[in-house]
Amino acid sequence: MLEKEITIQKAKPEDARGIAKVHIDSWRSTYKGIIADTTLNGLSYERSERNWFDILSKPDNPNFIYLAETVDGEVVGFASGGLEREDDPVYKGEVYAIYLLQHVQGRGIGRRLMQASAKELLERGISTLLIWVLTDNTPSRKFYESIGGKYLREKPIEIGGQQLTEVAYSWNDLQSLIAES
Repeated sequence: MLEKEITIQKAKPEDARGIAKVHIDSWRSTYKGIIADTTLNGLSYERSERNWFDILSKPDNPNFIYLAETVDGEVVGFASGGLEREDDPVYKGEVYAIYLLQHVQGRGIGRRLMQASAKELLERGISTLLIWVLTDNTPSRKFYESIGGKYLREKPIEIGGQQLTEVAYSWNDLQSLIAES
């Protein structure tokens, strides 16, 4: 599959099943060995699909969700974001989640999803953004660094009763992220 065979577009309620599949499958592949197996095995496609459908069905939802889809209609990745959630004084936008199926990683799709998110934020008058990533998720950290993300800070997080640490990467100039090729 070539990068050009993938389209990036805004998600619709009928995309909830595909987004849920990407969400669960990518959690299970990305976080294996980082998050406890009991937590990963307890993830539910049905629950995730209902959650994404509810989110996508709200006409007044202030957040955005972009998906990456093959020419055959398979959702292979997504990104969601909106306003930064912790009142950071500098970084006003946030990408809340970006996930790709393992077999399409490393093909420029994540970069395109980040660029779509940056464009959306700029259209909303927001020129800075941050994203949180688990400290032990080295491949994702390297990806954010490769597209210009700068280490900002760390914070503790609890997932499934497990204490972990997240690190924030930031962008001060979304135009430079969009211009990344």
